[in-house]
Amino acid sequence: MTNIANLKAGDSVETFYLIKRSQQGVTTQGKPYMTLYLQDKSGEIEAKLWTVSKEDMEALVPETLIKVKGDVIDYRNKRQMKIAMYRLATEQDGLQPKDFVEKAPMDEDELLESILDYTLKIENGALQRIVRQLLSKYKNEFLTYPAAMTNHHDFVSGLAYHVHYMLRTAEALCDIYPSLNRSLLYSGIILHDIGKVKELSGPIGTTYTTEGNLIGHIVIAVEEITKIADELEIEGEEVLLLKHLILSHHGKLEYGSPKVPMLKEAEILHFIDNIDARMMMMDKHLENTKEGMFTERIFPLENRNLYKPESF
Repeated sequence: MTNIANLKAGDSVETFYLIKRSQQGVTTQGKPYMTLYLQDKSGEIEAKLWTVSKEDMEALVPETLIKVKGDVIDYRNKRQMKIAMYRLATEQDGLQPKDFVEKAPMDEDELLESILDYTLKIENGALQRIVRQLLSKYKNEFLTYPAAMTNHHDFVSGLAYHVHYMLRTAEALCDIYPSLNRSLLYSGIILHDIGKVKELSGPIGTTYTTEGNLIGHIVIAVEEITKIADELEIEGEEVLLLKHLILSHHGKLEYGSPKVPMLKEAEILHFIDNIDARMMMMDKHLENTKEGMFTERIFPLENRNLYKPESF
């Protein structure tokens, strides 16, 4: 199998990949085509199928394994695959979608142990009960879902991996700035993206659910906290403050936050979230870039190219 991470312009491929996402389009001449985002454990690549039929459009859907024959080209300083031929995988090929999915560097047990350790550091009893109850309710989804459909932590267990590193960063910042409320910050970090267990469809072939499209993970999370607090008969300002952290963690109204941060912990949560997401995107692109070269343009990082210095 030709790993996607190692592909470069000029390479020819004839191997199996998993369709992560697919989109239909029409050329300026009015002819239909398809954009497929193919993946294996090493990463993903955008691929174009320029001649398509109705049958192709029905067959080439997310979570489908296909064998493709094609060439890798450089399109606007970005790798792209031009598919010449394909066929759907069969039972005789003996392949499973899970064999083509990128996973977090830590396994689920490690992530759970780490996050539960931080849960025990939440000294406020009400907040700890809410956090533990929600983690228990959505344990499997929390430990297996990605943190996003694309861009950052978009792999199996990406959500828990994202939370794990955010907690480590928060702990260091709380040591530097002792005025921060650890209980509130840790609780907000663990639950800030809990709504994604309903916003996203799952760890493989991830798409947005109807609830995700219509409501979104921020509102979903606040609704879940409200329900759990009512079930546990918990009242108090700490519940209100926790909801504020969730509602404001995107930082700005134009970024999807219903509220801007109005607490120190809310501000810090927003920055930690942003730092971890951006570091993940930078590392992902730099890992597959040679020293002394630039990455392809990274759209969520203001469409910048990053330079990978030579060793010194």
